[in-house]
Amino acid sequence: MSAFGSAGFINLVYERSEEKMSKQIYLDNAATTQMSDAVKQAMEPYLQENYGNASTAYSIGEDAGRELEKSREVIAATLHAKTSEIYFTSGGSESDNWAVKNIAAACKKKGRHIITTNIEHHAILNSCEYLEKLGYDVTYLEVDGDGLISPEQVMDAIRPDTTLISVMFANNEVGTIEPIYQIGKIAREKQILFHTDAVQAYAQIPLSVNYYPVDLLSASAHKFHGPKGVGFLYIRDGIDIPSFIHGGSQERGKRAGTENVAGIAGMAKAAEIAYGNMRKRVQKEIMLRNYLIERVMHEIPDAKLNGHRSIRLPGNVNFSFKGLEGASLLILLDEDGICASGGSACNTGEERISYVIKALGVPEEYAPGTIRLTLCGDTTRADVDAALVSLKRNIAILRG
Repeated sequence: MSAFGSAGFINLVYERSEEKMSKQIYLDNAATTQMSDAVKQAMEPYLQENYGNASTAYSIGEDAGRELEKSREVIAATLHAKTSEIYFTSGGSESDNWAVKNIAAACKKKGRHIITTNIEHHAILNSCEYLEKLGYDVTYLEVDGDGLISPEQVMDAIRPDTTLISVMFANNEVGTIEPIYQIGKIAREKQILFHTDAVQAYAQIPLSVNYYPVDLLSASAHKFHGPKGVGFLYIRDGIDIPSFIHGGSQERGKRAGTENVAGIAGMAKAAEIAYGNMRKRVQKEIMLRNYLIERVMHEIPDAKLNGHRSIRLPGNVNFSFKGLEGASLLILLDEDGICASGGSACNTGEERISYVIKALGVPEEYAPGTIRLTLCGDTTRADVDAALVSLKRNIAILRG
């Protein structure tokens, strides 16, 4: 753990608990985001007076149904998609599972080969592992040291029996943005369906299905200041994908279950806000991100930036620090009121070193000391400065 051992570390935490900063600085926006007041207000009517089931014919049900379709229009507009191409789900994991498993099932007569990467979210990796047990063949493309795959790798991996390519738009741990446009062009030329997990990218950077040649796209509301438990899957018109949840006729018969109207209304409002101020917000996040990177790399010895230096999400920063444990550093940061993470929130406590960090080939003396700091539009320079003070002090402590 550190030079002074576990007992000394625990005593240090107890001693500092009384000094914990009064203001919490939240730098884990890749894990989840805080709902805005405007989003809560958009949801409230459908939690109170307009609580009706959107599939019913009386007035409060019809009000809910109208909100459902209005929200679909808002989401579709952000992607330059058609409303008929937006299907509401419970979030990114469901959308990913639906896309991968059901496209594989629909295309199995043509072939059983799928291409993905070795740094995908576990919703994709575990879905592919499930399909392998059913006799499918999956190629996991290996990323380079920046977390990138190349279009050439995709081209070389394509076989006559390839039916689906699934590559995340941007990695949730290190923020690297993949060459989605070029991969999509290859998929279209080869007449192979292309899915992208855009959970980290949607509402963070401009996305348009008129520009990016994708056939399916996953997103989740809680990554852009919307509520948890709601997301969507974009399915390009003309793609015949089986239902993922069987039951009623909701979502045009493709996804059964009473619609979460309040959550969907909140997601639409969050998307509307995110796309309405995107240019200004992205510029601010990039400025703060670069400021944080430059100061850490110049002021903290033996620090390594993970992911591509510039081809990365505006608010994502991932560092590995030599000679310490990231878990210990996160505890001390928390005692200073700084909320950060070691990587994907879905894997917390599972592994000492993230599979993404391993895939990037981060040296063994650095890899255990990995943390992720993710900003949002509400993050200030004062927040970043406070985090830097805490980082420098606590890294010095852990290094003894």
